[in-house]
Amino acid sequence: MATVTLKDITKVYDGGVLAVDKANITVEDQEFVVLVGPSGCGKSTTLRMVAGLEDITSGELRIDGKLVNDVPPKDRDIAMVFQNYALYPHMTVYDNMAFGLKIRKFPKDQIEQRVKEAARILDIEELLDRKPKALSGGQRQRVAVGRAIVRKPKVFLFDEPLSNLDAKLRVQMRAEISNLHNRLQATMIYVTHDQVEAMTMADKIVVMKLGLIQQIGSPMDLYTNPVNKFVAGFMGSPPMNFLNLTIEKEGSDILAAEKTFKIKLTKKQAARLKDYVGKDVVFGIRPESLEFVEEAIPDVTINAKVTIIEPLGAETHIYVNTEEHQMIGRIEPTITLHIDQDIFLKPNLEHVSFFDMDTEEVIV
Repeated sequence: MATVTLKDITKVYDGGVLAVDKANITVEDQEFVVLVGPSGCGKSTTLRMVAGLEDITSGELRIDGKLVNDVPPKDRDIAMVFQNYALYPHMTVYDNMAFGLKIRKFPKDQIEQRVKEAARILDIEELLDRKPKALSGGQRQRVAVGRAIVRKPKVFLFDEPLSNLDAKLRVQMRAEISNLHNRLQATMIYVTHDQVEAMTMADKIVVMKLGLIQQIGSPMDLYTNPVNKFVAGFMGSPPMNFLNLTIEKEGSDILAAEKTFKIKLTKKQAARLKDYVGKDVVFGIRPESLEFVEEAIPDVTINAKVTIIEPLGAETHIYVNTEEHQMIGRIEPTITLHIDQDIFLKPNLEHVSFFDMDTEEVIV
């Protein structure tokens, strides 16, 4: 397989629209890298530049060490799986999968071997004589992936391949693509707006916003150590809670306060936030880091009122209001609460983040 290196890759469209700004990404050999971010963040444009479907305005793109900025897509030894599958409706599944090999003049017996091998891997052997209109969405997706597999390319590119599938099938195909990566030991670059897909599939995640890379790291690194408020809020479902709190000093203690509660900070947090005394900061805490407790504990618990209860079987999500904010918590399904109930939540201070109000960069 191959490494893919993007060095200061920039894309500017006609009219001066900056789509991607100096992207620096290294995809190691056999690595599964996911580009994730909201619509318009530049992730698909980045993928299309790797594929050769978009011209690169500036920067260097290398595949296996070779500069490929001006190399045509057909000569880059990549295969791309599109969101809309891009199957030929008049061809059978077999012919769709074999088409790329036929135009490259592969021998007939080699084409048959590769197509049948890919069909076996994807469990679509019984579909080879069908046309795309006779297939379900999940089957079409498998055919599109199979068409890429038969090429045995250096790099697989996936552009939101699961977005047209229903929720249950998305989960199934997610697992299948991850399994495929493990079996093929291939280099894969995958684009999605769904952070759950990114978290569950990636070896490494690239989070993008407005054409800029925000953070690159393993799924758990991004989840537990976000560099800014955007990454913290984007990664995780339900998302991180954000509260604008004022940093106060009482004796030797540093606290984060709202109108009806105060939270005494740890020594490490107090040391980092001592210069913020009298100022507001963003307090970020994930739903699972809020523990339901029976009684208020001064300088420890958050006072809140329950507004929505969502039982999900293995856990329950509760939406609560404080004096100034709304939060989501995850609690055990055995805990019985009711709407408008006043409750107390104890934040796990080992798993919270503080962000600067102006820069939104992490403080601690």
